[in-house]
Amino acid sequence: MAENLSGSQGTNAARIRNLLIAIAAIALGVAISFGFHTQASSVSLEAQAEQSTPLEVALTNGKPTLTEFYANWCTTCQAMAKDLAQLKQNYADSINFVMLNVDNSKWLPEILRYRVDGIPHFVFLNRQGEAVAQTIGEQPLSVMEANLDALVANSELPYAYSTGQTSTFNAPVNAANSSQDDPRSHGTQVKQ
Repeated sequence: MAENLSGSQGTNAARIRNLLIAIAAIALGVAISFGFHTQASSVSLEAQAEQSTPLEVALTNGKPTLTEFYANWCTTCQAMAKDLAQLKQNYADSINFVMLNVDNSKWLPEILRYRVDGIPHFVFLNRQGEAVAQTIGEQPLSVMEANLDALVANSELPYAYSTGQTSTFNAPVNAANSSQDDPRSHGTQVKQ
């Protein structure tokens, strides 16, 4: 009889262990599924950049433009990605959305022209392609909407030149190799 009791306890222990393994497997499956869902529904900066209006088109098509200087590694840019995707959807017919990656040296002239030293850096351009305002750093959705509404109406932007949380960025400028004057030099030349 002692052997039956001992065997019964072993069977119960095995059942409990198997039940715990099954519960852990289900929990892990749910967590993985949720992780894939969250990742799939998040807004990618790269995908937004691919869908953005090319700068050359935006400067010539007669629509006002919001230009965003960003980087994929910029946590503040990532934090604003969802709001910007919503703005792009809401204002797609009336505003160009241009995204310029600061890690791409192609955009160095624009980085220097608009004095980008923190990202995200937003430049608001009127219908003629002229800069009318800039904001730097994370901006609330309501601030961006108010600025875009004013841009479409060709009015003064209510939140021009505002600054929020940024990611630091230093333009890759080497005075010895640059054929252009750095606008930050205020006309001074570096003698070699």
